[in-house]
Amino acid sequence: MAKKEKLKILAAGDIHGDTGLAKKLAEKAKKENVDLVVLCGDITYAEQSTENLIGPFVKNKKKVLLIPGNHETFATADFLAELYDIKNIHGYSVRYKDVGIFGCGGANIGLEQLREDEILKLLKEGFNRIKYLNKKIMVTHVHPAGTKIERFTKFFPGSTGVRKAIDTLKPDILLCSHVHEAEGIEEKIGKTRVINVGKSGKIIEL
Repeated sequence: MAKKEKLKILAAGDIHGDTGLAKKLAEKAKKENVDLVVLCGDITYAEQSTENLIGPFVKNKKKVLLIPGNHETFATADFLAELYDIKNIHGYSVRYKDVGIFGCGGANIGLEQLREDEILKLLKEGFNRIKYLNKKIMVTHVHPAGTKIERFTKFFPGSTGVRKAIDTLKPDILLCSHVHEAEGIEEKIGKTRVINVGKSGKIIEL
C-alpha cells in the first residue's frame, strides 16, 4: 500500500498587527517548506490596520487558513480571505490530503462575542463536512475550559463550547492561541492534543 503523505502545518496566532512578525512567520513557513499556514485569530490589533499581515505568506506562495480572534470582526476576516484568495474557516471546513480542518473564530469576549452554544454549533457544522476523514484538526481562537492554559490567565475564561466540542467530536488536534502567557503549552484531553500555538508559531505534522 502506498504510504500516505504527511501534512506539514505552521500554526500561529496573536500577530496583533505586527508586520515584522508576519514577515518572520512567512519566512519560517518557506524555510520549513510547510504545506499550509493556519492563523488562529487576533491577526490585527483592535482592527487598527490589516496591511501586510497576510501578504508575506501569499508572496511566499503559502496556502493560508484563518479564523478571526477577539481583536477583529468576522467581516474583517472575510475581507482578508477575499482580498488574498485564502480561506476563512469560521464555521467551515477544508480538506488537505487526508486531513480535515474545521474551525470557529471569535471568543467569549471581544469585538464580536459568541455564546458558548454558538461556538459549539459552528464547530459541529464544520466537523460534519469532514467527519468521514481519518485525521481531523479543530482550530479556535479561545482555549477550552478546564485546561492548563486557563491557569495562565485571570482575565480570559476558557470556553465551555470548545471543551464540549473536544469531548463530543474528538478531533486529533486542537490549535488555539488567545492566552499569550500560555504560548507553546500542550496537553491531552482524551485523544485530542491541545496546543496553544502562540505568536512564535508551531510546526505540526500529521
